[in-house]
Amino acid sequence: MQIQNNLSSMNAARNQGIATGKLKKSLEKLSSGYRIVRAGDDAAGLAISELMRSRINGLNQAMDNIDDGMGLTNVGDGALTEVHSILNRMKTLAVQASNSTYNTQARADLDMERKELLAEIDRIGESTSFGGVPLFSQAANIPQGWTPPQKDDEITLQIGSSGAETLDVARYYMGSKELLLDKTDFTSVDKANDSIQYLDNAIEAVSDVRASFGAAYNHLQRTHNNLSVTTENMTAAESQIRDTNMAQEFTDYTAANIQLQVSDSMLSQANALPDLVLKILNS
Repeated sequence: MQIQNNLSSMNAARNQGIATGKLKKSLEKLSSGYRIVRAGDDAAGLAISELMRSRINGLNQAMDNIDDGMGLTNVGDGALTEVHSILNRMKTLAVQASNSTYNTQARADLDMERKELLAEIDRIGESTSFGGVPLFSQAANIPQGWTPPQKDDEITLQIGSSGAETLDVARYYMGSKELLLDKTDFTSVDKANDSIQYLDNAIEAVSDVRASFGAAYNHLQRTHNNLSVTTENMTAAESQIRDTNMAQEFTDYTAANIQLQVSDSMLSQANALPDLVLKILNS
């Protein structure tokens, strides 16, 4: 029996420290919900998890971008819905003006409505925007051979987590002169008849632009669905790496807690051993 170095007590104290460390780590994991609280828990797993988190965050933002893009195409299509309505009204007026039963004053009234409708088409082309981004362009001049619709440039949408994943939404010229409607005139039968062809061409041109918006919308919708599935699967994979398995951790916590209580008891017993020396001396 030794009293200068109580090896039993030292051993019990060392095991108590180990059990305490295990219990603290287990409590950290249970309280945070993460299996990897710090890099020391799993350095390789942490590196993989952080890369996956970065990818997931990028995909989530890309889905927000896609939602904005879908809103943009809806705004553009909605504006052109009204332009189509205006063109259909103008077509009705042109057919009406091509009838010889109207006198000069009646034709002047029809042509006055034509001018007002053209002004509204110009207003729609100039003012339609999404988040301050104009959806249509106005041409400084109309060159010879201009055939509507004419594309100006593109609005680039970021639809993925990498720089290469983009979608271009075409921005077209839109207005009365851009649709060649400045060539319409309802003041005579012949001019009204000639105007019908310009209006038919304008209706077809606006249909083409709306089709462009519709195609972009469908592309964005499919991309959003794909990213949603990808994000869900990547989140599940990241969770397997980073998150705590609560059932397993509760088991580990219980074992560590029991071990700590036992080591506390054994440390108390080991510290009591030197008392036997006193009992022997006093006997």
